[in-house]
Amino acid sequence: MKLLDLHIDGFGKFHDRDLVFSDGLNIIHGKNEAGKSTIHTFIRCMLFGLERARGRASKNDTWSHYEPWDNKAAYGGWLRLEQDKTIYRIERNFRKDKKSLTIVDETLGKQVEPTKVFLDQLLCGLSETSYINTISIGQLKSATDGGMVAELRNYIANMNTTGNMSLNITRATSHLRSKRKDFDRMLDPDAARNYTALLADIRNMEREIAAPEYENQLQSYQNMRSQVQDQISRQQQERETLLQKIASGRQSLAGAQFSDEDSVTAYRDETAKIYESYQSAKTACEKKSPAILAGLAFFLTLLTAVFATVLGVQEHMRRQALTGLSTKTAPLFTLHDPALLLMVGLIVLSLLFVIIGIAIVSSRKRHRRDLSYASKLLQEVFSRHLGDSSISGEAMDAFLARMEEYIRLSQTLVRSEATLEEYSTEIATLKDQAASCDDIISRQQKTQWELEKKLDYLAQCKDQVEALKQVLEENDRIREEIAAIDLALDTMTELSSTIRDSFGLYLNKAASDMIFNITGGAYDSMSVDENLNLFMNTRTKLVPVTLVSSGTLDQVYLALRLAAAQLIQSGHDQMPLIFDDSFVQYDEERLKTTLKWLSQTYEHQILLFTCHQREAQMMTASQLAFHLIKI
Repeated sequence: MKLLDLHIDGFGKFHDRDLVFSDGLNIIHGKNEAGKSTIHTFIRCMLFGLERARGRASKNDTWSHYEPWDNKAAYGGWLRLEQDKTIYRIERNFRKDKKSLTIVDETLGKQVEPTKVFLDQLLCGLSETSYINTISIGQLKSATDGGMVAELRNYIANMNTTGNMSLNITRATSHLRSKRKDFDRMLDPDAARNYTALLADIRNMEREIAAPEYENQLQSYQNMRSQVQDQISRQQQERETLLQKIASGRQSLAGAQFSDEDSVTAYRDETAKIYESYQSAKTACEKKSPAILAGLAFFLTLLTAVFATVLGVQEHMRRQALTGLSTKTAPLFTLHDPALLLMVGLIVLSLLFVIIGIAIVSSRKRHRRDLSYASKLLQEVFSRHLGDSSISGEAMDAFLARMEEYIRLSQTLVRSEATLEEYSTEIATLKDQAASCDDIISRQQKTQWELEKKLDYLAQCKDQVEALKQVLEENDRIREEIAAIDLALDTMTELSSTIRDSFGLYLNKAASDMIFNITGGAYDSMSVDENLNLFMNTRTKLVPVTLVSSGTLDQVYLALRLAAAQLIQSGHDQMPLIFDDSFVQYDEERLKTTLKWLSQTYEHQILLFTCHQREAQMMTASQLAFHLIKI
């Protein structure tokens, strides 16, 4: 892939700004606060989009940070790129109310559907996370050499164990251990013992109640009767309310001369057809071209007739002069006279013009009749349902909305009537239950007081059991969570302690090949042991990465990212490398070696954002080609 140029309608401090890129190395130079990071972010957002966060996070998200300073309505732009000898233009609008994405194939001159498969191919198989962590290269963010070593080790661990640099195994492990401690504190160790004791009390109480003198449980039936009566009252009240709503809805439909959903739909569709006929007739009547054509046809008819007459007189006079015959004796034309044929043609042409004029006039009259008929029907419909007979697109939309209301009302009535039947059935069933409860209660008055006391105690025990049951279920869930966390910790420990994974081996080999060239031969390769300790290989010994300089660490970081980008994009066209002040910690010699290696080795496009002039000076001194863009 190659970036060709871009245009910023509005993004951060930039408004109506253009940039043009070239093949090979492009150095984008600007002072601090000149907007280099803004352009860098604009390129990423054009490739992968820009979403606005929700809630409190939206105040400080990327969308809000780069919202245009001036003319906030223009938030977006376009980016042109070339891939596989085809030029595409990506157009995006980031405004929340007008968000859009358009991709145009300029080579074929057509718009391309931005499907996931197409975007994956266009972006060389990179996700936004992969893009940020591979080809979009900045300096290491750690402040100390120890922090830089930790970041490199974590980067290698993630790539080797997951194939994805966006996952932080160290942070994930720490988070899981913290969650395990939280779950341990949530366990209730006394819940099982209390639950067992309560179950024993319940069994003893149930055994006593099961004795012959307590065979009938009066209190439970009294409660059941009360509940049934309450349900009957609520059901009847809801039924009466529903009956009123149904009657009101049916009255509304009848007032609009509708009976059900089908009648509303048929009426709506018929009115829509009349409105379409009205629009067609109105458009035809408003056209001035038919009247002009009719007048022109009649004018041409008159002109043709006059011309034919003049031609006949002139030919007759010419023949009289040639033959010397008098006007009465000289023949007007002969059978094969060309003038006769021309006059006949003119007469036929004039008749054709007359026919065309008559046809045009007839067509206009027919359109006027159609327009008048449709207008009357629509005025009657709109007056009846909208209270205004005016005909307009807004009136038609209001009519359709009104019909949709009637349709929804019809559907609601059908559902309500079905619910009404259910209410009637439930009320009848509840009344039977209430009658049965009355019969039982009348036979159970003698044992009421003692039974009530035992039932009250039993109910309390059962309530406590239910509460403890939930606690026990929560304990089981917590233990399952702890077991899952332990399994995840074991798996992550195993994965992070080895680099036998094929992806890790490939990454190690690719990065080693690059380190030799980037460091100017100072180090032969890179190796990682089973504990993810990183070593730099020289011809005589292995040097722990903790002993090398921060500049060398930055070079190792660069090699790892380039190797990851190469592996992730295998089988795809390569995207441009983008450096954003990536060489701040490089001394002059390291920078010169790295720039020379990049320009001679990387065959694709490179964008280098910098606030210094030394990169351009070194490229010029080394007689290496580059394109300078000043912001």
